[in-house]
Amino acid sequence: MIFESLDLKGAYLIKPELHEDERGFFARSFCKKEFQEQGLINEFIQCNISYNKSKGTLRGMHYQLPPHEEIKLIRCTKGSIYDVIVDIRKNSPTRGKWLDMEINEDNRHMIYIPEGFAHGYISLVNDTEVFYQMSTYYDADSVSGFCWNDPVINIKWPIENIIVSEKDQTLPSLEI
Repeated sequence: MIFESLDLKGAYLIKPELHEDERGFFARSFCKKEFQEQGLINEFIQCNISYNKSKGTLRGMHYQLPPHEEIKLIRCTKGSIYDVIVDIRKNSPTRGKWLDMEINEDNRHMIYIPEGFAHGYISLVNDTEVFYQMSTYYDADSVSGFCWNDPVINIKWPIENIIVSEKDQTLPSLEI
């Protein structure tokens, strides 16, 4: 695996190294030892799948509050997403800054999202599936987020006609 550190400290783009032949390819999507060598968490205790029927489905911006903060490893196993992470760490010099990237079934990239980040994405095509590996269990009392169109954060979503849950539509602004 190739680990590329991103401009927001602690976040990584991870690219699988494909070993190809006439049959197709083989690649590792996770290796505890390689994550450990990078100084990254190497234990994931919960995995989730998110299926998005329609292009323009937006999910976010979500995170869990302390002491249930999550580290996430995100991969798009079918279709394509425009993925966004936002640094919400209180004492971070990049608090309120965000990064975007397209991950899809063709590039097979993964995003390692550290604690203290909000996460969201929009599906770029119909029938998109996202696979999450989580460092901690879902805790309903710790779930939080901010509105996907928060004017302070000002994320530039690539699709105008979006599908957003009522819950996500009514999330508050992030207080910087």
